[in-house]
Amino acid sequence: MEPGTHFVFGTRKEHGFVASFTPSISPHLANWFLLREQFEPVPDEPGLFRLSEPEREGIRRTRQAVHDLRSQGYTVQADIPLDPATSADPPRPAPSNGLMRRSRLAQAAAGRTTQRGTAHATSPPSARPIPPKPSYAPTVHLTASGGGRSR
Repeated sequence: MEPGTHFVFGTRKEHGFVASFTPSISPHLANWFLLREQFEPVPDEPGLFRLSEPEREGIRRTRQAVHDLRSQGYTVQADIPLDPATSADPPRPAPSNGLMRRSRLAQAAAGRTTQRGTAHATSPPSARPIPPKPSYAPTVHLTASGGGRSR
C-alpha cells in the first residue's frame, strides 16, 4: 500500500464489496464518508465496512465510491475490477419497458423545448414598454346624480 493512502477497497468472500481506512485519515471522518457512500460497518471487525445491498449494482456503486473519494482529494487504493481508472465500466442492466418509458419522459422534460422561448442568461430582463403620455386631456362626463363617471 502506498504511503498516504486514506481508503482501501476490495472484495471478501464473506462480506462482498468492502472498504477500510488507514491511520492517514481520522476514523470519525472516514466513517462519515463511507456511510455516505452506502457502506456499513461490519460487526466484530472494527474499521471494516461492507457495501449495503451489494446485489444492487455492487460493482458500479463501489467504483462510484472510489471515484467520489478521489474527487474529494483522498488517496484510494482499489482492486483492479473496482478501480474506475483501470477497468471498463460494467454493462448497465437494460431497464424494463416501464423504466424505459419513464427515462424517455425524464429526458424529454429535461431537454429544451421549441414551444416556448428561453431567455439567455446574458440578456437583460425584458421590461414592458411604457406607453407615451397622451397629448390631450381626458374628458370627464358628469351624470345627473353628479357623479364623475366617464362614458
